[in-house]
Amino acid sequence: MLLWSLLVIFAAVTEQADLLTLVAPSSVFEGDSIVLKCQGEQNWKIQKMAYHKDNKELSVFKKVSDFLIQSAVLSDSGNYFCSIKEIFFWNKRSNIVKIKVQELFQHPVLTASSFQPIEGGPVSLKCETQLSPQRLDVQLQFCFFRENQVLGSSWSSSPELQIPAMWSEDTGSYWCEAETVTHRIRKQSLQFQIHVQRIPISKVSLETRAPGGQVTEGQKLILLCSVTAGTGNVTFSWYREATGTSLGMKTQHSLSAELEIPAVKESDAGKYYCRADNGHESIQSKVVNIPVRIPVSRPVLTLRSPGAQTAVGDLLELHCEALRGSPPILYRFYHEDVTLGNSSAPSGGGAPFNLSLTAEHSGNYSCEADNGLGAQHSEAVPVSISGPDGHRRDLMTARVLWGLFGVLVFIGVALLLYSLFHKISGESSATNEPRADCTLNPQEFTYSIPIPKTEELQPVYVNVGSVDVDVVYSQVWSIQQPESSANIGTLLEDKDSQVIYSSVKKS
Repeated sequence: MLLWSLLVIFAAVTEQADLLTLVAPSSVFEGDSIVLKCQGEQNWKIQKMAYHKDNKELSVFKKVSDFLIQSAVLSDSGNYFCSIKEIFFWNKRSNIVKIKVQELFQHPVLTASSFQPIEGGPVSLKCETQLSPQRLDVQLQFCFFRENQVLGSSWSSSPELQIPAMWSEDTGSYWCEAETVTHRIRKQSLQFQIHVQRIPISKVSLETRAPGGQVTEGQKLILLCSVTAGTGNVTFSWYREATGTSLGMKTQHSLSAELEIPAVKESDAGKYYCRADNGHESIQSKVVNIPVRIPVSRPVLTLRSPGAQTAVGDLLELHCEALRGSPPILYRFYHEDVTLGNSSAPSGGGAPFNLSLTAEHSGNYSCEADNGLGAQHSEAVPVSISGPDGHRRDLMTARVLWGLFGVLVFIGVALLLYSLFHKISGESSATNEPRADCTLNPQEFTYSIPIPKTEELQPVYVNVGSVDVDVVYSQVWSIQQPESSANIGTLLEDKDSQVIYSSVKKS
């Protein structure tokens, strides 16, 4: 009994002398490390050591060890103590230490310059928070998000983000996050909805841009379609009025767009318009007439003089013409590369230039056409000018030739008249020759020289007599058949031919 009492007294003295103490930091902020130390007088007796929070066991060690919280958070706040188990003795508990983890910085709040911005306009986002007065030296960094997508250049030391232009597709949920540069503590703001407002298209216009301010064949042409108002993706399209077909289409975040024609052709002249649409309504511009100016082609020089040869004193006409080219066209005339003068064609075509020739005007002539789009030079045309004597000889030769021609015409006319007169007079003599015998009694038949009967006679009849009586006298020749028909005319003209008169009563 005495021995037991001694043991109890010894244990009480030992327990009192070997009390446990839990050592913890007095001030803790988010992100700080917390080291808990369980201390006793005779650590060699410890077989197990455990740390507890709010009566819940956190960790158990088989030897004396510290308990470490790498980065404290607000939820690490609570009542901590430790316990041990020694050889031959029951468990021992330390004192209770209350730890309160303080907030290093507040949860950030996202603010925006406008939560309903106009499409195309800028928006400023800000992630606002505040550090603990006891930890103002802590450095923070910020990041902004839209629908789980990082905005800007990811993390930045600036709590603000500038978005230069907001579009309809930028509508969505936005939030921000703030964290320490050591990445120990990160906090997120609440999400906010940003809805982008779209403005319809208005006042569509079409303009042309060309080198020198005028559209020229072969050069570049730009058709600029623009709007004065409208937001979002704008679809621009260009049309030619004559065909109505689309020449091109572009969709972009812009109030204007360009369509380029690399090399304009003469057939590209005409009326054009454009349309713009951002999803509300398609708006058309006014129709614009685009003329295409044509550079002049190489001109052709033509010389016109009064005679076959040019001579001193003649009036020489130089005619220069470019077959292609937009008016007005200015023509310049040259003699041996010396300017003679100029002439204009306001409506196109050619232009003349008159020159009174002298002996010095022999040589090469050329002309130049220019309508402001580049001058073109013609090929040279040579001209040889004869002197005054040669001119007079040419005139005399021409007069002689005309005189000979007149004589030939006169002779031809005289021969024609003579031929006609001879023919008429021959027929008249053949008809009037027997009329001398018309005084014979019409009731009688008179015979001239007797007709030979040895040869066969061939009759020839000719009616004679006055047309105002009822009796017609006919001469009948009976002549011997000649050996050839060529002698008939000779026999008829022979006065010894036998003639028979016969009266025939008119019907």
